[in-house]
Amino acid sequence: MNKNYFLLLLFLLPALTLTAQSGKQKRADRLFEDFAYTKAIEVYEDLLENEYNTDYNQQKLAESYYLLRDPENAVKYYEKVVQQPGVSPETYYKYAQMLRGVREYEKSREWLKKYQEEGKNPKQVEEFLNSDEINTYKGLESFRINPASFNSQYSDFGTFVNKETVYFTSARGDGDTKTKIYDWTGEPFLDVYKVSTQGGSVTPVSGDVNTVRHEGPVTISPDGNTMYFTRNNYLNNRNGKKDDQGVNNLKIYKASMVNGKWGNIEELPFSNDNYSVGHPSISADGKTLYYASDAPGGQGGSDIYKVSINNGTFGTPENLGPTVNTPGNEFFPFVAKNGNLYFSSDGHKGYGLLDVFVVTTAEPGKVQNLGEPVNSSLDDFSFTYSSEDKSRGYVSSNRPGGQGNDDIYELNILAPLVLKGQVTDSINNKPIPNATVRLMNEKGQQIAFLETDAEGNYNTEVKRDQSYPIEAKHIKYVDKTGTVNTANTDDKTEMVYNMILAPVRDVEYLAEINKIYFDFDKSNIRPDAAKELDKLVNLMKNDYPELVIEIGSHTDKRGSEEYNRKLAERRAQSTYDYLVSHGIEPDRIVKYQGYGESQPEVDCASCNEEQHQLNRRSIFKVVKMK
Repeated sequence: MNKNYFLLLLFLLPALTLTAQSGKQKRADRLFEDFAYTKAIEVYEDLLENEYNTDYNQQKLAESYYLLRDPENAVKYYEKVVQQPGVSPETYYKYAQMLRGVREYEKSREWLKKYQEEGKNPKQVEEFLNSDEINTYKGLESFRINPASFNSQYSDFGTFVNKETVYFTSARGDGDTKTKIYDWTGEPFLDVYKVSTQGGSVTPVSGDVNTVRHEGPVTISPDGNTMYFTRNNYLNNRNGKKDDQGVNNLKIYKASMVNGKWGNIEELPFSNDNYSVGHPSISADGKTLYYASDAPGGQGGSDIYKVSINNGTFGTPENLGPTVNTPGNEFFPFVAKNGNLYFSSDGHKGYGLLDVFVVTTAEPGKVQNLGEPVNSSLDDFSFTYSSEDKSRGYVSSNRPGGQGNDDIYELNILAPLVLKGQVTDSINNKPIPNATVRLMNEKGQQIAFLETDAEGNYNTEVKRDQSYPIEAKHIKYVDKTGTVNTANTDDKTEMVYNMILAPVRDVEYLAEINKIYFDFDKSNIRPDAAKELDKLVNLMKNDYPELVIEIGSHTDKRGSEEYNRKLAERRAQSTYDYLVSHGIEPDRIVKYQGYGESQPEVDCASCNEEQHQLNRRSIFKVVKMK
């Protein structure tokens, strides 16, 4: 080869290579701008392998994985991007969100703090920086979660149950004969499908709901004759107007059931070309439609709205306000028959990305996270359950282990477990009425305060899969504590936890007697003392037939020590005689002794008459109970 030609080739090769990489860069950016993120990622990664425009392409890869809700890959690139100079605060926020998706919560908080310091919307992260724990749902039902049998290798989500039929959204590509691929995900466009709650084949809904654009999710009126569904701005086989960014926004349409098929498609009047309106959910009485929208004037991102329906006429949409809506995003409302509102959000504190939350009718001012296993570190959304069968529900998620990008999971909703038991006496096995039973949570906070009935019974409802410290108390008994473990109780509706209390070794408490008092310089049993001794007789005969006691009798300080000792002995003897004469075996009183003035109740140098009376007494001591 000619030497000059060879040298020229050496100069030209880098230039040709740069030209090729520049072309790839333009192609990758064009794909990104066209929302074809899966295709763009392939080109961006190729550019990085060739070390071309490294900082920029790392940013675009991080952004692409963020938009595809893939935190594992997004974190890998954001970790490098946030070290670049001049990075926007919004990047810190997105990185923090993706860190939550891989459960690196402390690291996420660090970057949220940085975003709060440099960003323009610090309120957006205040709740996440709060050190308080996630406000989890206080309801007592428990959830068991399993993948639905009708999932596919594509995205499946957004269930609604009507008359033993599950309607759902899927990208499996069977809903329209002109199947198109959605560049954002690389999957077919979404359509609406149905399957029996008992299983069987999956089929597209009949009629005119499914088109070449996205459809779903749906909700159906209580009478089953009207379907409200989400679709891109597309009606009568024509695309609607795009917004200023070239986005074909979502709208809510309604369809009517005509001869077994869904037809007469109409756009709802509050839909708009310039912002999205979707995710409809109708109330049980059919009078209110809830939905999600990023309409201007909301709390930020996408918000939950509601609108009244009156004979087919819609009222003015109403934003649900800052209790529900946040500067983040709220989607997929579902209003249950009891009025509880479920929705998904990335603006309320949760376990990762989108979590499912509930606002109950009992606590309308509080948003509660449904907790695990309904929620995971990734996106969890579209929570629903059947009005006919409240023990069965659905949630959608892109958590690991599914078949496709998003999958539908069946929920077995277990009713609270009935915890019941009996509190009894350890000596005679008799029930203890009016004992208090306290149930605590794992933090030692009281969650239930109960009182036993006449038969010593108590009952309450508790959540499964928990350990509850429990305590039983009664003034006549030694306190008893224990732990109720409700794990592995799925096959049970109730759990029995009995508690046995040992009586206190105090006759006065057990028999509920007052002290046995004597008149001055007397040893006879007074009528008031006889009533108290009768209580002791009853206790020893009927409650504790093996109770053994001793008697101690005392005097006031008037008189000599020797005289008082003998007076006290006479009082002890009369007390003993009374018990024996009323049927108590002598061997159950092992000792009856007079102590004179040596053990005063009130130790006073110059006692008044009331103090003297308190010192003239007989008292009892438990020797053994059984």
